[in-house]
Amino acid sequence: MESIPSFNALIEKSIIDHWNLDALTDYKGATLQYHDVARKIEKLHIMFENSGVEKGDKIALCGRNSACWAVAFLATLTYGAVAVPILHEFTADQIHNIVNHSDAKILFVGDVVATVIDATKMPGLEGIIYIPDYSLVVSRTDKLTYAREHLNEMFGKKYPKYFRKEHVSYYHEEDPNQMALINYTSGTTGFSKGVMIPYRALWSNFDFAVKVMGANLKGNNIISILPLAHMYGMAFEFTYEFLTGKHIFFLTRVPSPAIIAQAFTDIKPTIIIAVPLIIEKIIKKKVFPKIQTNSIQILRQMPVINRKVNEKIREQVVNAFGGNFYEVIIGGAAFNQDVEKFLKEINFPYTVGYGATECAPIICYAPWNDFKAGSCGKAALHMEVKIKSPDPEHIPGEILARGLNVMLGYYKNEEATEQTIDRDGWYHTGDLGLMDAQGNVFIKGRSKNMLLSSNGQNIYPEEIEDKLNSMQLVVESVVIQKEDKLVGLVFPDFDEAKNMGFSHEDLEGIMEQNRQELNKILPAYSKLSFIKIHDEEFAKTPKKSIKRFLYQDA
Repeated sequence: MESIPSFNALIEKSIIDHWNLDALTDYKGATLQYHDVARKIEKLHIMFENSGVEKGDKIALCGRNSACWAVAFLATLTYGAVAVPILHEFTADQIHNIVNHSDAKILFVGDVVATVIDATKMPGLEGIIYIPDYSLVVSRTDKLTYAREHLNEMFGKKYPKYFRKEHVSYYHEEDPNQMALINYTSGTTGFSKGVMIPYRALWSNFDFAVKVMGANLKGNNIISILPLAHMYGMAFEFTYEFLTGKHIFFLTRVPSPAIIAQAFTDIKPTIIIAVPLIIEKIIKKKVFPKIQTNSIQILRQMPVINRKVNEKIREQVVNAFGGNFYEVIIGGAAFNQDVEKFLKEINFPYTVGYGATECAPIICYAPWNDFKAGSCGKAALHMEVKIKSPDPEHIPGEILARGLNVMLGYYKNEEATEQTIDRDGWYHTGDLGLMDAQGNVFIKGRSKNMLLSSNGQNIYPEEIEDKLNSMQLVVESVVIQKEDKLVGLVFPDFDEAKNMGFSHEDLEGIMEQNRQELNKILPAYSKLSFIKIHDEEFAKTPKKSIKRFLYQDA
C-alpha cells in the first residue's frame, strides 16, 4: 500500500495554516474561523476525556448540517473515536436502531431530533449532547455531568493564558486501515448496513479531490447542500474543503430550489456538488422559461446565429449558479436526458460522477472538459473499475470496484460483507454498466433498486413497500419515483373488496387512508405523494421478485 499520511494530522495542519481565516458559516448566521473551530474541538476533547470516552468508542451525530455539527464531527475523529453520522430525517425508531446497533456511547443531537428521540430506547448511551451549544440533554454518568458543568473551568486551567496554534495536536499515528466512521445506508432494522469507512478511504477521496480540482478552483467559498451524514456531501462539500482552508457555508434550512438559487447568488461557490434533481429544478424553473420562447427557439435553429445565442444562454445558466465555479459535479442518480442534452449544447461545465457509500464515496469521475455525455466518467484516482461481462463494451454486467476507497466491510455483518467484497478485494456494486475502449463507464441499471431524493437522501423502496404491504386491502406494491415525487403502485385484494361490497371509489378512499397512515411513520423525504391502484398482479421473475423495471413509467 502506498504511503498514506495521517488524516487527523491533515486536519491539524489546515487549522494551523488557516488560523485566522473564515472556516464554517451557518448561511445567514454566525461564522467560525479556523481558530474558533480549534478552540471548540479542544473543549469537546476535554469533555470526552473527563467523562471516560476512550479512543475507539463510537460517537453518533444526528442533526441538520451546521457549523456545530461539523465541529463535533472533527472533534470525534481528532480524539481518536469513531464517528457515526445519522441522517436527521430518519424517524425516532430508525435513530434508536442505529445508535444501538453501532454501540454508540455518546449521541449529539440537533434541535429537531432532540424533541423526537426517546433516551430510554437507547440504553447503551452514557449521554446525549445538544449540538447548538453542546449542553447535556441526558447524562447517565456523574463523570459526564461534572465534565460539562466544569468545562470552562477545566479549559481555563489547561490554558491559563490563551489557546494558541501550538496547542493544536491531533496526530495519532492512526493505521490507514483503522475505522474512522460507520455510515449507515438505511435506518430500518433488517435493511440497515453500517458501512465501516477506514482512514485510508477518507484520505484517498481527499487526495483525489486535490489532484483533480485543486488547481482549478478560483475563490474560497463552498456551499454544503447535501447532508453531512452522507459520504458524498461529507467528502466533497466538507472534508476536502476544510483540509484546504476553504470557507464552507451550511444551508441549515431545508434546501429548496429557491433557497439554493439565492445561496448561489450570495455565496458564489467555487465548486458545486449536487444530485441531478437540484440542477434539473433550477434549470427548469430559472432557465427554461426564458429560452423556450418561439423567437429564441427559432434563433437556436439557425446555423450561423445559434452559436452566439448558446453563448448567451450559457452565460445566463452559469450566472444562475453564482458565476464563479470551476464545474458542477452531479452524482447519485440518473440525469434527466433533456437537461443533459441542453447543457451539452451550450457547453456548460458539468460532469457526472459515480460512487457508493461503500467507497466513501467516489468510484468514477472525469473533469467536465473530458467528460463523455451519458457516462459517469472513468475509474477515479486510487481506484480500479471493471465490468463483469464477456463483452463489457456491448453486454451490460455488474460494475466492480477495487482500491483505497473500498470499505472495511459492514459492521457486525460478516455475511453481507462476504457477499459484497470478494477474495480479490473487488467491491460488487450491484449496479449494471458498460465500459467503452477509453474506460468511460455507462450505468445501465441499478440492481439495488435504490432511489434518491432531491436533497441526496437514499430511499430504499423495499422498506416502504414492506410497511405498505401490511396495510388494509394491500396485496403487493411497488414504489416508484416520478421526478421528485414518490408514488405507490398497489395491487389491492379485489376479492376481499368485492365481498365487503366496496366500489372502486371506496378502494381509492381506503388507499388514501393507507397513504396518510404510512406517511406518519416515514421520514419526510420518503413519504408517498399518492397511491395508484394497479389492476393486475405485478409481473415476477422466476425468484418471485417483482420486475420493477416494467413499472417505472406506470
